[in-house]
Amino acid sequence: ADQLAKNVAKNLGNSLTSLGVDMLTGNGKLVAPHTVEYGLPGRVDIGGRVTGRNVIIATGSVPFVPPGIPIDGKTVITSDHALKLEWLPEWVAIIGSGYIGLEFSDVYTALGSEVTFIEALPNIMPGFDREIAKMAERVLIRPRKIDYHTNALATKVTPGVPGVKPVVIELTDFNTKEKIDELEVDACLVATGRAPYTNGLGLGSVNVETDRRGFVPVTDKMEVLDKDGKKVPGLYCIGDANGKYMLAHAASAQGISVVENCCGREHVVNHLAVPAACFTHPEVSFVGLTEDQAREKAEKEGLEIAVAKTSFKANSKALAELESDGMAKMIYNKKTGEILGVHIFGLHAADLIHEASNAIATGQTVNDIKFNVHAHPTLSEVLDELFKQAHTDAPAKTAASAAAKVPTSAK
Repeated sequence: ADQLAKNVAKNLGNSLTSLGVDMLTGNGKLVAPHTVEYGLPGRVDIGGRVTGRNVIIATGSVPFVPPGIPIDGKTVITSDHALKLEWLPEWVAIIGSGYIGLEFSDVYTALGSEVTFIEALPNIMPGFDREIAKMAERVLIRPRKIDYHTNALATKVTPGVPGVKPVVIELTDFNTKEKIDELEVDACLVATGRAPYTNGLGLGSVNVETDRRGFVPVTDKMEVLDKDGKKVPGLYCIGDANGKYMLAHAASAQGISVVENCCGREHVVNHLAVPAACFTHPEVSFVGLTEDQAREKAEKEGLEIAVAKTSFKANSKALAELESDGMAKMIYNKKTGEILGVHIFGLHAADLIHEASNAIATGQTVNDIKFNVHAHPTLSEVLDELFKQAHTDAPAKTAASAAAKVPTSAK
């Protein structure tokens, strides 16, 4: 794994070099408009100032740790420590049941550990579509050595000693704040999300301040806003540091968008078309709105929405691989066929979501995509079935142009 990470970093570096990008080592901060100072503590041989017509802040994020939880890096850990942990805990408590917590629970249970989730909200997997979350719970959690506490806060965590002394976690009810339980586990993984890495950037030198959570305020074009809400000329912020959508590929899309705008080609990222995935086995993926979010939107805007669903159990490829647990669902506007959200739980869900993501990005409707042809036998036929089950009030049509419908031999 270490070598893989090194290879990825090396290949990225080589790609940048081949594109003529200069890479300077050090901690950077703004000292004036269009001016960045960089260096390393105690290293007089590294550092300097660089200027540029445009400056892009892309400092990313770090694990968020709730106040009062002491991280020792051995028994009370974040995802950063978990990737480098040199021992295997028999019982792990995971605070938070989002992407990070689920992915690590998948790893730990595969290695033989027991897992206990501690979730502050009423339902486990709170950020996912509720129906998908229920099925994922049935497949990913119930058959495995996993239990969970919902509506619970880890209000006191006392680190232990690996193999000698347990970690003690005091749980309180989220609503009443009364103590409800005390756990003794081998390790505690704090998986409560990520926080922007924006301290020490010298934002004050350009009259910029972060919000209370540390995010840099930006426009839809990622232009940084100052304290007065005005655009700072030539200053942009992308990725986790702005909080728009904290995913690596969203940051890449934002970066490309910034470059387009710097070159005079107006562009705005449609974040509703950016897919997300949870790399468990099987995987979870989605793009757009959950069913609850779509129904809330429908109520506010007077829309009629519909939902189409299909299962992996009728898919030949999934059956052949003995991986037929899974489903896909699509939420759409019944009148216009606009796709509002697509959610997949099943084998290679993270790969399958892109057809739906690209459909939303390009403004295709249900009636555009339901005539797409998918190879047999492939997992993509799950989406083929899903699209064909959707029915709208809009006239049926195909996405192909009249010219495209004429066979090549006839042209």
